[in-house]
Amino acid sequence: MGKFDAYKIQLKSLPEGVREYRFHIDDKFFSEIDGPEVHKGNVDVLLQVNRKRDTFELKFKLDGVAIVPCDRCLDNMETPVNTENTLSVKFGSGYSEEGDVLIVPESEGELNIAWFLYEFVALEIPMKHVHPAGKCNKKMSSVLRKHSGRVAADDSDEDDSTYVEEDDEFYEAASENDPRWDELKKIIDEN
Repeated sequence: MGKFDAYKIQLKSLPEGVREYRFHIDDKFFSEIDGPEVHKGNVDVLLQVNRKRDTFELKFKLDGVAIVPCDRCLDNMETPVNTENTLSVKFGSGYSEEGDVLIVPESEGELNIAWFLYEFVALEIPMKHVHPAGKCNKKMSSVLRKHSGRVAADDSDEDDSTYVEEDDEFYEAASENDPRWDELKKIIDEN
């Protein structure tokens, strides 16, 4: 039995009508699928498969959390996953896609949904994922301030929320006024 055999839907043997499946994807699932975005999580999945002759409409409802590294301090943080997705499938001679329809070989008559589940979770992760103000790892925030040129009067007592709230504006201002960039611009202008 393969790692993801539990996620195979036997389409060919399904009777016409609606059939429900429930899955739970956890840390083991994410580590085995080895995707680039999410490595941990806890998500419940409800799948409804509606068969009409040789076409299938798969409706996925995912609810739970994905655990991803914070972009600022690299500590793990929870990101909510609450999404509904639809996948249309029909039988054909081989695997392919025609617009929004996935074609699976009729000879096999099954579809492994493991990668689709991973993609649905990964698409729920925001482009920028950071802890709420004041929740980042204090030591890492201190190191970040030190290396970004931001000097604090007393790093041990400083409230990180000020740094977090001003983060985007700080980096924009730093990139405009950083003398290292001015030196690089001079080199480019000379050539």
